Amino acid sequence: MSAELTRHERPSVAPGTASTASAFRVSDAVVAYDGIPVVRGVSFEVAVGETLAILGSNGSGKSTMMRALLGILPLARGRIDVHGIPLRRFRDWERIGYVPQRLSAGGGVPATVREVVASGQVSRRRRLRRGSKADDSAVDDALASVGLTDRARDSVHELSGGQQQRVLIARALAGKADTFIMDEPMAGVDTESQHALAGTISRLSENGATVILVLHEPGPLEPLIRRGLSLSGGLIVRDGPPQAPTGDCARPGHDHVHPHAGAGTVIGTVPTIEVPRRD
Repeated sequence: MSAELTRHERPSVAPGTASTASAFRVSDAVVAYDGIPVVRGVSFEVAVGETLAILGSNGSGKSTMMRALLGILPLARGRIDVHGIPLRRFRDWERIGYVPQRLSAGGGVPATVREVVASGQVSRRRRLRRGSKADDSAVDDALASVGLTDRARDSVHELSGGQQQRVLIARALAGKADTFIMDEPMAGVDTESQHALAGTISRLSENGATVILVLHEPGPLEPLIRRGLSLSGGLIVRDGPPQAPTGDCARPGHDHVHPHAGAGTVIGTVPTIEVPRRD
């Protein structure tokens, strides 16, 4: 696999400088279904270049929070800013690379790996404009970055689950994303592919990308995560370095159904974080 993510438009980070805007700023966010709050008054910030895990069990509110960050679910109250712009006015979506749990692109159509990766560029092309040499080069770079150059002409449905996850990351890279939101990237992925995915995510972080991981448990990604938000009942119950699972929860193959929130307390607004400047 490629040693680094090369020739992509990454965040340009000048050492020692600070940005006036976070990648995400969430203030007193409430998200409700049929009038029933599922996320309840949550506030936090994600610094540009930070790798953050949103942790929690099923029903904790972590997936709802992810959908709110992406603008899929409206807020009943509160505010979300994306790279310094209120979510309702944010239009620079090519910067945001969403990596779902499973690859659905192509459906029953035998799309190739390269075709799926190239589809990440559609949103930033003008209508009916064909891909340029620069677009083709970006696809090549994205495939190399995730170690799938040799599978470019293969059908995506011939790949393993971990390889398909890497295709989705490459699709976001080809679209020039610098901010990634990944939904349970390790779900249903074998151990070897988990380590390959962890290496890809590590290189994204090393090259200045902002990465938000929605997880039950840190698992093999734990060494990459310096900060975790643990949700329970729609509230943040812990904000800090993620706690490693112990006992039965540390067993390989354990089906995690609860967050390791420890004895943390509900947290209100997180203090402002100074973040690197993006040119």
